[in-house]
Amino acid sequence: MTTQKQTTQSPHKEKPDRSPASLHGRKPDSHNRRNYKQGGNLQDMLRKAGAMPRQTAKPQGSAGKTKKKTTRANAKWGHPRTRGKTTIKYRTTKTAVNIPPLQDGDIRIIPFGGVEEIGRNMTAIETKDDIIIVDCGLQFKEAETPGIDFILPNTKYLEEKKDKIRAILITHGHLDHIGGIPYITSRIGNPPIYTRNLTALMIKKRQEEFPDLPPLTLKVVDKEEKIRVGKTIVHFFSVTHTIPDAMGIIIETPYGRIVHTGDLKLDHMDGVPTKTEEKEFAKFEKGNTLLLMADSTNVERTGFSIPERKVHENLEHIIKEATGRLLIGTFASQIERIVHVIEAAEKYKKKVVIDGRSMKNNVEIALLAGIFKPQKDTIIPIEEMKNYPSEKIVALVTGAQGDEYAVLMRVANKSHRHIALDKRDTVVLSSSIVPGNERGVQKLKDNLSRQGAHIIHYQVSDIHSSGHANHDETLWIHKKIKPKFFIPVHGYHYMLRVHTEIAKKAGTPEQNVVIPDNGMIIDIKEEGRKIVQLKESAPKSLVMVDGFTVGDIQEVVIRDRQMLAQDGIFMVVVTIDVNNGKLRKSPDLISRGFVYIRESQELFKETRIIVKKTVEKTIVGMRPINFDYLKDIVTDEVSRHLFKKTNKRPIVIPVVLGV
Repeated sequence: MTTQKQTTQSPHKEKPDRSPASLHGRKPDSHNRRNYKQGGNLQDMLRKAGAMPRQTAKPQGSAGKTKKKTTRANAKWGHPRTRGKTTIKYRTTKTAVNIPPLQDGDIRIIPFGGVEEIGRNMTAIETKDDIIIVDCGLQFKEAETPGIDFILPNTKYLEEKKDKIRAILITHGHLDHIGGIPYITSRIGNPPIYTRNLTALMIKKRQEEFPDLPPLTLKVVDKEEKIRVGKTIVHFFSVTHTIPDAMGIIIETPYGRIVHTGDLKLDHMDGVPTKTEEKEFAKFEKGNTLLLMADSTNVERTGFSIPERKVHENLEHIIKEATGRLLIGTFASQIERIVHVIEAAEKYKKKVVIDGRSMKNNVEIALLAGIFKPQKDTIIPIEEMKNYPSEKIVALVTGAQGDEYAVLMRVANKSHRHIALDKRDTVVLSSSIVPGNERGVQKLKDNLSRQGAHIIHYQVSDIHSSGHANHDETLWIHKKIKPKFFIPVHGYHYMLRVHTEIAKKAGTPEQNVVIPDNGMIIDIKEEGRKIVQLKESAPKSLVMVDGFTVGDIQEVVIRDRQMLAQDGIFMVVVTIDVNNGKLRKSPDLISRGFVYIRESQELFKETRIIVKKTVEKTIVGMRPINFDYLKDIVTDEVSRHLFKKTNKRPIVIPVVLGV
């Protein structure tokens, strides 16, 4: 039998400094760079810190070790389809990059991501001798990229100039700023990474999931430190964000400084920035700022953002008044908020349970960084929760976005091994809803409500604050920095456009502003007197993490996945006698995601007849049989018939067997 190959158609004190330096009473040793030694799991870390007693007996109901189920939820830190170690395979496409060379004395700025979307933040600053990269993030998949795990910046331009890359500067530890590091650094020469303590620990923790990659060169810097990378002087300044150790970056050039804020907001009291903020931004009063690149995420929102201090006060009040168990769901990256919840629980003599892999990881990292040290017995294993009155339990959990396998959704679905809600319990969703997650969050709230739990969320109480500056905060920042040129970053195009209007209001001339797209090449020329956009651009096609593969995913693959999700698949299996050109048996039809077979028997009967007639008509007198041509004809006829009968266009796959 000859088998033909199957084909597919086509309230009100200053914000405390929680940095390790302030807590240890000394500056980080940035000249003797730190070597980090990873501790064990969270409970081991707590025991070493004296914050948890050693467990002398297994909790009831635990008979030995239990193999943990692998899901996307518990794979938060590593590859989304695996738990544990990951090996990356790169798919490369050879594309000619014909870009004018940088002229002597000019400075080139290229945003590789983060200016047409939220996430994927990465920008390069290039001079004659050096390339310095700011951030190396990822973007989560969108509706237009089904089946994709992450989207990365396109670094083809950098890969061809890797010998010129001197450093990657990381502003803070969120995944949209550090998530691309395991996938990108080895491709651009593995340059040293400069960042602050907590961020370095988060990068190192994530890198453990990729043992086959060369080790990273991580260098911890202090916010007041100056460093030389290549021939370029770089220094830093502190910014307020939702994670400790966030910083902005200052790059010195012969024509003035280039300032990149990273993600930031202002700590303020009733719209008046605190003395800490005034002091930090006073450093821009002296000297000349050539270029500002600043966060655009929340510039559409009027006034000032809610200060994190107010969120802490409201959460503390909820913890104090809770008469039953309290489950607090928030982003695991909200480390400062998580630390405050633990400290508030200690204040009111309550026990803290931490559940969710990413939440446990980040608490472990915060302990390693010395950001906090909980009292003994404050954090307890979830198995011991039943040993305490319900009003003495505060649980910090993942899943406030309605993630299918995260802790809160398992609680809502009554599938959690240790938590079953009752009418005395309160669930706090201390996060805003990420666009696209509205239906999942509504389902989460519905199912939690069915169990009688009281739900508090950010739309009814100030229990969440964004980490990004609103309109008036952004205007204040511009007036303090006073840049000559301005490039808005971190947001969709409309956000960048709104940010441009703020810059003009602050005094930046319109001709000195460039609104970028990904891959746009922007040169500062004539010794800092002119900024221009080149007509050429760096490669900017999407680079995606798809399973274990990283690279360009062909458009036809994405299109097929979209069609499969929309109209399903329809397979036609035909067996032909190659001697006489007759069908050996009635065609087999297989449908998935298209129609319900039991209710579509007439459609299937008609389709079999069409397939039979098409095959016999096409191959009459054809010797040898052209199977590729036959499959094309069958595909066209079946597709036409199915659309006429159902108004749907499933992917039709013909399988023709010659015997």
